[in-house]
Amino acid sequence: MNISEETYIINLGIHIRQLREKKDLSQQALADDSGMTKSQIARIETAKINTSVKTLVKIAKGLDIEPKELLNFSVK
Repeated sequence: MNISEETYIINLGIHIRQLREKKDLSQQALADDSGMTKSQIARIETAKINTSVKTLVKIAKGLDIEPKELLNFSVK
């Protein structure tokens, strides 16, 4: 299976959005809890940017989950 990096980035964004919505958080609430901006959360969720591990750790803290849970998704 040859899946592009872009596909992984898209699926990561979708997964983060799903986790955020499951916790009933707005993008602004997650941004506040993560110490980030709402626009940065939006750009990650829509795969406009490729994010760093440091940022993923911040998002995980904002979602109150382990960082590894952010990468636990199926690629479509």
